[in-house]
Amino acid sequence: MKNLEEKLKNPVWFSLKETHQKFAIEINGIQFYNPEVNNFGAFFDNTKTAEALNKYSKITEKFFLVTENQTPIIDNKNVVLQKKINGCQFVLDNLNEVVITEKIVLLTKENIDEIYDLIWLVMPGFYQKKGFEMGNFYGIFKDNKLVAISGQRMQTDDFIEVSSVVTHPEYTKKGYAKQLITHNTKEILKENKLPILHTNKGNKAIPLYEKLGYKLTRDMNWWFFCRK
Repeated sequence: MKNLEEKLKNPVWFSLKETHQKFAIEINGIQFYNPEVNNFGAFFDNTKTAEALNKYSKITEKFFLVTENQTPIIDNKNVVLQKKINGCQFVLDNLNEVVITEKIVLLTKENIDEIYDLIWLVMPGFYQKKGFEMGNFYGIFKDNKLVAISGQRMQTDDFIEVSSVVTHPEYTKKGYAKQLITHNTKEILKENKLPILHTNKGNKAIPLYEKLGYKLTRDMNWWFFCRK
């Protein structure tokens, strides 16, 4: 059995081997999510990635491989590397207390369209409606509409990733993200799992994560590919 530190080094792989096994598609020893849910993949042996990416590209046009420091090998005849997103991983060190003043609710399947629309408004391009099935989503409503959310994405027996932290542009700078991340983090701790999160280097939200008690641990990079 792999220990927590080993799982954190390859979070997509171990999520698909454990909590998210039902979403897994294995191609040539490479683990991918069902693209209807998520378009991430992971590997240990980069000599197998070219063939796997060729096959995965037949069922989805755009997708990622997520790595700490390995470089995937690709077949340029079939797959194009659009960009490498230089990311990083944070894990909770010690949660700093935040006063929750807003009503935060657990979202349900009835909110799937609202979640999708809000994420695509703020971060268009990658979230799938069935991504809702990856974990819990929490939200804040104002004026009878969903204006801020925080969800959960990658999961193993040991950790859960805080993700999809989004606030409607008309409702920013009100502390909604801070309260939602705190609430989500506490819910993860109730499951006796480690809260983690990922972001791109230089993200303006990093000081907030650190203020809440998250600690930078390692690089975690997203290699974004497209079918040629």
